[in-house]
Amino acid sequence: MVENVSTPLFRTLIADDMQTVDSVIRARLHSDVVLIRQVAEYIISAGGKRLRPILTLLSGRALGYRGEHLFELAAMIEFIHTATLLHDDVVDESDLRRGRKTANALFGNAASVLVGDFLYTRAFQMMVTTRNMTILEVMAEATNIIAEGEVLQLLNIGNTDVSEDEYLKVIQYKTAKLFEAAARVGALIADASAKQVQAMADYGMYLGTAFQIIDDVLDYSGDADTIGKSLGDDLAEGKPTLPLIYTMRNGSPEASALVRDALENANRDRFHDVLNAVQSCGALEYAKNEAVKMAEQAIASLQNIPDSEVRQALIELARLSVDRSA
Repeated sequence: MVENVSTPLFRTLIADDMQTVDSVIRARLHSDVVLIRQVAEYIISAGGKRLRPILTLLSGRALGYRGEHLFELAAMIEFIHTATLLHDDVVDESDLRRGRKTANALFGNAASVLVGDFLYTRAFQMMVTTRNMTILEVMAEATNIIAEGEVLQLLNIGNTDVSEDEYLKVIQYKTAKLFEAAARVGALIADASAKQVQAMADYGMYLGTAFQIIDDVLDYSGDADTIGKSLGDDLAEGKPTLPLIYTMRNGSPEASALVRDALENANRDRFHDVLNAVQSCGALEYAKNEAVKMAEQAIASLQNIPDSEVRQALIELARLSVDRSA
């Protein structure tokens, strides 16, 4: 996640567990339909940070769980995340993700949507194996809210009057909700107390919010090769993210007008002008500070979680989520 000689603790602690999760993912991807295997394998093999399944593993381990169901749940979370990526890229008409062509660019929109549906439904089959009705309820609610977040984001395209609170609602629905669910199911399968389950859920929500804010910052400050997508994608899609919202509210009249025009017209050609406006008014520093606040709230949520190496890894994960270049 960050340029560091040493591997972060949150990765080293669960390295063997993640290998098991990867094996579960491969096994559960199986389908007699060749195209499903091809598309699913393509997007899963692209890698990524695997933060959501990592969060499930850390949550379960922090609360003492050592059973096999944790691997199935971590893989299930990754399947749901992957399904949302497939659908997102179709909606956004994206052609690059993680530095590679998107599945829809290679296989077409129809195949991407349908394989996304396959991954969603396979994920629910995997949940059923735990025989835990509460986990099913949590994931049913989470996937529903994620869908609402996608629609909210769609409604906000080109909208220059979106408030900071409305922006936060979108990212908490669309992105942070799955982080929350990932942490919650790890605690639930560990049969943790209600207070501990809520603590892990809160941690996941704050972590996911911080993570998404930094993603939105990187669209105006990152390196295309490092972040694995073209800079200015959010602008080209007309997405009013926090750096743009801050610039429209607090930048000079000229900067505000420039951003409004570029957003309303989803104009990537104005990216460098918008970039200068965003940087000159302190919008990136403001957004990063807001992300840091969320990360610190995530850490504060862990007060009821027993002290251990895994708890320290969760603290480290929160801090590294806002200190990254990709």
